Amino acid sequence: MRKWNEFLKEEDANGVVEVILILVVLIGAVVIFRKQLQSLVKDLLDSVEKKAKAVK
Repeated sequence: MRKWNEFLKEEDANGVVEVILILVVLIGAVVIFRKQLQSLVKDLLDSVEKKAKAVK
């Protein structure tokens, strides 16, 4: 029983679990909002291209 309590109190792996959970949430957000993100990136790149042409 003491080994089990020590295992429950051990916090070494908590950081790894937190990073994995954050990655899962980020990947899920990218999958859910993929079309909106693609549109946003395309609009930003088009805007940059237009401003770069205006500078020439």
